[in-house]
Amino acid sequence: MTVARDEMLTISQVIEEIGVPLSAFYRWRQQRKGPKAIKLPNGAVRIRRSELERWIAALEEAA
Repeated sequence: MTVARDEMLTISQVIEEIGVPLSAFYRWRQQRKGPKAIKLPNGAVRIRRSELERWIAALEEAA
């Protein structure tokens, strides 16, 4: 049995998918309003696909 991997998205992939400017995404991160992110040891930031989907669903519920 294989376990599905939770895709790790770059910030560029996330902003392209949700259609917002990079500045808006970074503002949300600073205000802790964006999806939870992972900072890798090399400084790169990744967002799990499952976290992005959870965050979007929470925004839908709040609307």
